[in-house]
Amino acid sequence: MPKPARERLPLSPREQFVRGALIMVSAILLGLAFNIMVVGPVRHLVAQQQVSDTFRDQLEEGTAPVSEGDFNAVLLPDGAPVGIIDIPRLGLREVIVEGTDSETTQLGPGHRRDTSLPGQAGESVIMGRAAGYGGPFARIQELAPGDEFTIITGQGEHQFEVIGLRYAGDPSPPRLKAGESRVILTTARGVPFAPAGIARVDAQLVSETKPRGQRLTNFVSLPEADRELQGDTSKVWALVFALQFLIVVEIAAVWAYRRVGPRRTWIVFVPLTILAGLWVTGEVVRLLPNLL
Repeated sequence: MPKPARERLPLSPREQFVRGALIMVSAILLGLAFNIMVVGPVRHLVAQQQVSDTFRDQLEEGTAPVSEGDFNAVLLPDGAPVGIIDIPRLGLREVIVEGTDSETTQLGPGHRRDTSLPGQAGESVIMGRAAGYGGPFARIQELAPGDEFTIITGQGEHQFEVIGLRYAGDPSPPRLKAGESRVILTTARGVPFAPAGIARVDAQLVSETKPRGQRLTNFVSLPEADRELQGDTSKVWALVFALQFLIVVEIAAVWAYRRVGPRRTWIVFVPLTILAGLWVTGEVVRLLPNLL
């Protein structure tokens, strides 16, 4: 004879709270993984297409930026396209955008504001993600001395030759002489999504050096969020609002489950929960290192 079903004891208010909290934490963690590994690459592809179209139009019109300001001398916003990097050996072709905070590097490799543009006299630092959002710089550590790549800016096409790869503690390349130009490709090293340090690929300009454009930002005034392996905490308030929205959605879902039944609750609140989860995880990603 089948055993009679055991009657389940109702959960206490404390147990219900703990269960709800665990479900919410699990949902956030799953949403974070989904945001970085699924939504992130899609967003990166869409953003690259948009900035590519914008930059190509600027090149045709002769209005592509050659300094920290645009054609009308207005400070470039974060995410504005400033170049196209093409590394044949890696099969990499990406639009470089201005700015290097965590949100901006989701769009593509970012140019650090306090440095020259590629091809101009001086050093140019380009920072790209190693794993998330397309991981455009995931393989730059495979580059070897002698490898060549190009970067197109508003001043034309510039040819670079790799001179070395270095990690923390390794000696820097010799100081640049007057009129020389170098680009430093920077990303995270270590296990994907668990960076253990920074990897830098140094490359020397082998084509004609262009004059350096005007820069309002210097190393001292560069925001902390734009430095290597830094997150952006300037908009933590947005995360607070996102969490509040998620909590309200979950409370409303519990109320609806008891009042109108599971079917209608699922239909209405699953999309709302997904929306709230993406909002929360999107703000969490902004807090994570910009080279992740």
